[in-house]
Amino acid sequence: MSEAAKKMDGIKACVFDAYGTLFDVHSAVGRHRERLGSVADPVSAMWRTKQLEYTWLRSLMGAYEDFWQVTADALDYALETHKIEDESLRNDLLQAYLQLEAYAEVPATLKRLKDSGISCSILTNGSPDMIKSAVDSAGLADVIDHSFSVQSVGIFKPDARVYQLAVDGLGVSAGEISFQSSNSWDAVGAAHFGFHVAWINRFGQRRERLPAQPEVELADLNGLPQVVGAA
Repeated sequence: MSEAAKKMDGIKACVFDAYGTLFDVHSAVGRHRERLGSVADPVSAMWRTKQLEYTWLRSLMGAYEDFWQVTADALDYALETHKIEDESLRNDLLQAYLQLEAYAEVPATLKRLKDSGISCSILTNGSPDMIKSAVDSAGLADVIDHSFSVQSVGIFKPDARVYQLAVDGLGVSAGEISFQSSNSWDAVGAAHFGFHVAWINRFGQRRERLPAQPEVELADLNGLPQVVGAA
């Protein structure tokens, strides 16, 4: 049976990671590609890498700061590494991160799920203000029922307390939730917690060598309605 043909039984809610899953994190740099020139892609890649590393390190250190601060710190590291000293560009890049583009299939997929009676929510490292801005700017407010932020527990994914936010907030069991993430480490963390997990492997990554694995792997979100019985 192909990955897309696999079915998850008893799903009442779909919960999505935001950054990299619904929203293209590289679209912020994409808006200012000409100003960055030849280092645009390396800056974007380093910005994302350091952003994630800082969430993991801060969690281990017990030194939580909200995701907006982490995002700014990661950008500063990337710009300094590439010897870019342009405060206006820095500010414009951060502003662009509040208005990331949704991947092309996202609006229609979420609408299809909603129309079938499956609720759609976000579970994110992002702060509440960040995720509201992203949802509003991408025109997804009508198809997102709830947004859960790690800010309420003061630690980042993949800590189990983060995934528990969706269980508590939606009033369903972990086994009734399908969780979607493009981040392989997040997909593994959610599977280890007890969610059904569809790994949206947009970037052709290898599977992680970690406990638990997602049960479905998709290249994008187009096949998700079929997987959760909303087709």
